[in-house]
Amino acid sequence: MNRIVIIHAGLRVPSSTKLLADGFVSAMPEDDVRVVALRDHAHAIVDAMLTGLVPDALADVIGTVTGADALVAVTPTFSASFSGLFKSFFDILEPEVLKGMPVLLAATGGTARHSLMIDHSMRPMFAYLGAQAVRTGVFAATEDFGGPGAAALRRRIDEAVGELRSCLTGVERRRPVDGFEQVIPFEELLKRER
Repeated sequence: MNRIVIIHAGLRVPSSTKLLADGFVSAMPEDDVRVVALRDHAHAIVDAMLTGLVPDALADVIGTVTGADALVAVTPTFSASFSGLFKSFFDILEPEVLKGMPVLLAATGGTARHSLMIDHSMRPMFAYLGAQAVRTGVFAATEDFGGPGAAALRRRIDEAVGELRSCLTGVERRRPVDGFEQVIPFEELLKRER
């Protein structure tokens, strides 16, 4: 069974970002899915940004995210990019903790005109973090949550989840390796030159 964490940065209640996250939950009934709402940890995230100290509850969330087999990252669109809360959470993570982790990128916005933010904002950030972003990102505009748009959104969610699962099939995620653990002694390097 795959351990998948769905992390979302929906700020309001109700939130279209949470609705999209819930859509992913329903698309993965046979997986061990955990949902993390960053709104619940907003103050701790800001405090960690300012002080560098991570309280226990936030450390548990970070452990849940970094210990997952795969991640679904969902953010609202603000000013043609991800939300500040979403970015701040990923800023407090230690370097390379997401290296090699399959990640499905998803976002919400008031209009489909913002849909490119997945490729122009989210994809570069996760590439920098060393994560393996799946090809299909899921963007949901307001009209996607009702009427004919809902069926198309469901198809996009199912396609992206299928791609995420294909990243997990029989492959264990490679955890970051400390490059200093495999140091060749200088004397050995000198012997090779002769």
